[in-house]
Amino acid sequence: MKDIKKDHASIFQLDGIPKFSQALPLALQHVVAMIVGCVTPAIIVSNVSNLEMADRVILIQAALVVSALSTLLQLFPIGNKNGFHLGSALPVIMGISFAYVPSMQAIAADFGVSAILGAQIVGGIVAFIVGCCVMRIRKFFPPLITGTVVFTIGLSLYPTAINYMAGGVSSPNYGSWQNWIIAFLTLTVVTVLNHFGKGIFKLASILIGIIIGYIASLFFGMVDFTSIAGSALFQVPRPLNFGITFEPSSCIAIAILFAINSIQAIGDFTATTSGAMDREPTDKELQGGILGYGITNILGAFLGGLPTATYSQNVGIVTTTKVINRCVLGLTAVILLAAGLIPKFSALLTTIPQCVLGGATVSVFASIAMTGMKLVMTEKMTYRNSSIVGLAAALGVGVSQATGALGTFPDWIVTIFGRSPVVVATIVAVILNIILPKEGFNGNS
Repeated sequence: MKDIKKDHASIFQLDGIPKFSQALPLALQHVVAMIVGCVTPAIIVSNVSNLEMADRVILIQAALVVSALSTLLQLFPIGNKNGFHLGSALPVIMGISFAYVPSMQAIAADFGVSAILGAQIVGGIVAFIVGCCVMRIRKFFPPLITGTVVFTIGLSLYPTAINYMAGGVSSPNYGSWQNWIIAFLTLTVVTVLNHFGKGIFKLASILIGIIIGYIASLFFGMVDFTSIAGSALFQVPRPLNFGITFEPSSCIAIAILFAINSIQAIGDFTATTSGAMDREPTDKELQGGILGYGITNILGAFLGGLPTATYSQNVGIVTTTKVINRCVLGLTAVILLAAGLIPKFSALLTTIPQCVLGGATVSVFASIAMTGMKLVMTEKMTYRNSSIVGLAAALGVGVSQATGALGTFPDWIVTIFGRSPVVVATIVAVILNIILPKEGFNGNS
């Protein structure tokens, strides 16, 4: 009787099942590159909302589960591949996005997590609409505009990182020297590994920095393990645990961001296919990806997961390694899903001191701002384009940082335009790009 040898797909093929021994380390590489970014927005929102410890664990748990399910839908779409389908079928990773953090902080402080989730449903609907007509509206969001928005997001997150490095505004030891020592130790480890590390040490620089900062914080008595002991070993997400409320001004603010991120996702899809597959994404892939993005955010809101987006750091891994096999990235999603179903793991993440998170994420926020600047610089910096970027960032950041600048306006206007710089920057950039002449003043172009 002849031996039947089971054939395995190559990790450099989009379809097929590769060897598990090859897929696992590559999947873990994706996990360590994105898991900190995936859970940190949930930790930030839970701190702003002053949630009970049990609810903090549930919010982090939902972040992991929703990120996993969103990734699986993108990798393995639902529907007719050549017709209408949800998901791109491209090798991308989805996770909770920092792009929404400035607006989520404002909404959480005023209306709570339920208002974020209600606005997320509206945003998901907006993304679905964008997906249906993405080719028609794409022209309104060239790299100059999306880059300006991303740059402003990065700038607006700097105060969050600095406050975390100081220990967290609500902390009784805010600004203490112990917090700053731990924060700079963490930042130093991340920076050194980013610039001198190789392979997994470079990819996992933020995770390693947090681990070292966490260990150091133990010696300062900053870690409380009480939440871990009280958490279950296994638990499925609790739908509607936080409730859902539709606060109009919050819905408008988040909906604008969803429209922008829908267009921004095109950049990640394009980077993936051009960098690792030597082609441009098809219209069907782009449309399916954005439609899937909208649907998973709607469903994710019911599970208590915060808004997701494509993860650029994982796009970087795919384009660098050329490993595009969907089963490899699917295994990444399965690992995230397993982590999300273990509350003790989520509870462990809540014990990370804020100064450690601040030291680790300040470099992430700087990277976001510089990514936006790189997008901007893909277009020639004429007087016109410089004016668009400068005015949009100035008005967006300026209005949000000037306390009381909109003090005489109704509360809904303050929520939409005064609490997060991203909305103002987006609107200003889009309008200026439409109305300013293509030729600069005085003949400058």
